Amino acid sequence: MSNIVVFGAGGRAGRHAVAEAESRGHRVTAVVRDPAKYPGLAANVVAGDVTSADSVAAVAAGHDAAISTVARLDVPSAEFYVAAAHALLEGLPRAGVGRLVAVGIGSLLETAPGVRVVDAPDVPADARAFSLGHAAELAAFRAADTELDWLVLAPPPTLLDNDAPRTGHYRIGGERVLPEREDGGLFRYADLAVALVDEVETPKHHRAQVAVA
Repeated sequence: MSNIVVFGAGGRAGRHAVAEAESRGHRVTAVVRDPAKYPGLAANVVAGDVTSADSVAAVAAGHDAAISTVARLDVPSAEFYVAAAHALLEGLPRAGVGRLVAVGIGSLLETAPGVRVVDAPDVPADARAFSLGHAAELAAFRAADTELDWLVLAPPPTLLDNDAPRTGHYRIGGERVLPEREDGGLFRYADLAVALVDEVETPKHHRAQVAVA
């Protein structure tokens, strides 16, 4: 059993990650901006600011690993994600946390060598800007001289199913968009959570962005 801190625990991916980790017997700290808005989210819900290294270090103290599913739509994407990356890179090691598994975005995956989904000419400007914020976050992780063992899991560049129950099955690996399922079904947040917690329990990918579907 591990102590896992989940940043962005109030969102769809975060809620599923908390539930998955708790179902496996891990002790989970769910970090949100306003705990009063999330009654019953987890046994331990705390307030935290993922863009502040001091806040990250404070809420992560005593934990073995971190999961980040954070998102903000009320501030520029690049501003938020770069600030979050730097705060996590500084705050987690300060707290003694050695492993971070973060949720990325599928639009940064490649459709051909060197060609990302976001590079297509028909991508709307707002979607492109949001994706490039994630790209700046990824660049910050890659450029960091850090002992933190980070990983970014990028789900498919489509909507995910928030309501379907977990199957426990997923595919993972590489920076290319993974082939769609034969039945056309959407990837499930519940199975994304399985991949996140699996990579906490048994790390197989390190300091990279990899696709999951």
